[in-house]
Amino acid sequence: QVQLVESGGGLVQAGGSLRLSCLASGRTFSGYAMGWFRQAPGKGREFVSAIRWNRSRTYYADSVKGRFTISRDNAKNTVYLQMNSLKPEDTAVYYCAADPDDAASINQRYYDYWGQGTQVTVSS
Repeated sequence: QVQLVESGGGLVQAGGSLRLSCLASGRTFSGYAMGWFRQAPGKGREFVSAIRWNRSRTYYADSVKGRFTISRDNAKNTVYLQMNSLKPEDTAVYYCAADPDDAASINQRYYDYWGQGTQVTVSS
């Protein structure tokens, strides 16, 4: 079992930045891909970004490409999401998730472990 805890959310003005963190504990997440997803009010959960275990590949939704950067520090069991040039439409609960098969898929059904989420609110 892997436990995931997100942090770093908050309220920020449009154009600002936030850095989300996701700390994994419990069973090692060695070899796991990690992903970030988000869910805005009244909408389904959508893919944001993903990174493979060895950092060889990263993936981004078109809506965040060029503004968000995913990274990970495997020694610290932590994955990050640097969010720049934030827009009101980025407002959502952000979730990190772990994929034991290291596929880094955009499809959330491949992720077996999920955090509780952290709220990001971008004001206009």
